[in-house]
Amino acid sequence: MEMNDGDNEEFGFSRNYFLAKELRGSGKRSHSKLSDIDVVDEQELIAAASKIEPKHEKEVKELMNSYKSSYPEWAFELRCGLGLLMYGFGSKKALLEDFASTSLTEYSVVVVNGYLPGINIKQVVAALAELLWDQLKSKRKNPGSSSKVQQPFSSRSMDDLLAFLDEDRTNECFVCVVIHNIDGPGLRDSEIQQVLARVASCSHIRMVASIDHVNAPLLWDKKMVHTQFNWCWHHVPTFAPYKVEGMLIPLILAHGNTTQSAKSATIVLQSLTSNAQSVFKVLAEYQLSHSNEEGMPVDNLYASCRERFLVSSQLTLNSHLTEFKDHELVKTKRNSDGQDCLHIPLTNEALEKLMAELSQ
Repeated sequence: MEMNDGDNEEFGFSRNYFLAKELRGSGKRSHSKLSDIDVVDEQELIAAASKIEPKHEKEVKELMNSYKSSYPEWAFELRCGLGLLMYGFGSKKALLEDFASTSLTEYSVVVVNGYLPGINIKQVVAALAELLWDQLKSKRKNPGSSSKVQQPFSSRSMDDLLAFLDEDRTNECFVCVVIHNIDGPGLRDSEIQQVLARVASCSHIRMVASIDHVNAPLLWDKKMVHTQFNWCWHHVPTFAPYKVEGMLIPLILAHGNTTQSAKSATIVLQSLTSNAQSVFKVLAEYQLSHSNEEGMPVDNLYASCRERFLVSSQLTLNSHLTEFKDHELVKTKRNSDGQDCLHIPLTNEALEKLMAELSQ
C-alpha cells in the first residue's frame, strides 16, 4: 500500500512523538528545584525590566484608536442601565480612562484601581454617595427624605449608603464608577464582590470595569452577572503592557523579602489577643501541611477551632477573621468547588518564620 507525502509526514510525526515519550520515561528524573535557581536582586531586575523597549507601539496605538468608534455605543448601553465589562489581552487602563474622559462627561466619575492590594470598599461607596449628594444639591432637588442625610457619609453604615444610592428620585443624577481590574487582588474577596454587585444595581450608579484573570467570571453567580452587575461583555484586546498593574506583583525571578514579611505579620499578630493568635496558628498549620490546596475552607477552620475550644460560635470566629482581613493577614477566595477558603498571603518560608517567632 503506497503512502503519499501527507501520510508520510503524519506517520513520521506520530513515530517521533512516541519515541520522545519513551525516551523521556527511561531517563532519570530531575531533582532540580525552583529554590536552586540563582535569582537576582529584585531592584536589579526591576531596573533591567524598565529598560526593555516596547514593541509594536504603532500597531497598539492604531488598535486603541479603533475602539473609539465604539464609544457612542458603550455610552448608550450605560444610559440604558447596563454595566460594561471589558476583557481581552493587554492593559485596558488607558482605554477605560480615555472613554471616561471623552464620553462620560455627563457623569461624575470615580476611578477604583482594583490591582492595588489595599482597597477600603466602604470608602469607595461613601465617595460615590458624596458625589451623588453634590449633584443633587447642585440641581436643587430634594436630595433624600432620610433623617440621616445630614450625617457624614463616612460614618454611615453600608446599608444606609446603598439605600441612599438606590433611592427613587424623579431627577436623573448618576455617578459612574470605573473599576480597573475588578478581579484584582484588592477586590477578589467574595464579600467585596457582593458589595460591588449591590452598588452596580443601585438606580443612581453606572459601572464600567475590566478583567484580566482567566477565572474572573467564577467570582460571580448567575444573579450577580445578569441581575445586579447586568454585564454587557466587550472583547477589547489592547496588547498594551501591564506596566502600572504589574508594579506590585512579586517578581518570580527575584529574591522575595521573606524576613521582612514575617516580621511585619508578627508585629500585627502580637497586637491581637492570644485567642486570635491561636486561631491564626490553626490556619497557618493547615496551610503549611496542605500547600497544594487553594486555602482552608471556613467550615473546616470553624470545626478545628471548636475542637480546641478557641471559639464558641461562628460569630466569634467571624470577628477574628474580620480582624485578620482588616490587617491584611488573611485573604478570602473561592476554590474550584465554590467554597470560600481562607489563605495567608505569605510564602511557606515566611509562614514558617512567622510561626517560629510567635512560639518564642
